[in-house]
Amino acid sequence: MPVLREKIETSLPLPSTFSFVADFANAERWDPGVAASEQTTDGPLGVGTRYRLGVRMRGRVSPMDYVVTVYEPDRRVVLAGSGSGVAATDEIRFEATPAGTRIDYIADIRLRGLLSLATPFAGGTFRRIARDARDGMERALDALARAS
Repeated sequence: MPVLREKIETSLPLPSTFSFVADFANAERWDPGVAASEQTTDGPLGVGTRYRLGVRMRGRVSPMDYVVTVYEPDRRVVLAGSGSGVAATDEIRFEATPAGTRIDYIADIRLRGLLSLATPFAGGTFRRIARDARDGMERALDALARAS
């Protein structure tokens, strides 16, 4: 599976952008492929924080669990996810710009088990999902910037 990379620019300041995007409990607010998202561990966001997402796949909502593996406030967060037939690593990098924040979002999605047979055909579908998530994130961040 190819590694997907999306870049997003927002006028929202870096600390607000990081706290919103790095907290995957907000994923359903910006990713149209996520039907539900919640933090399943107590305490503040950091290495070891876990999330349960309901991900839209093939007309159904399937559970996917994520854990934060790298947490560098206002710089980078990495989450490892797994679900039925899917494994993912999402690395999100943040950089302050004169106008706000730049995000570099890298997703490495791997199909496992019987789904791995579809890997040669899934590239276009995953690229569309990544574009939809990027567009949703831009809209959510722009709305937050207008509200602040």
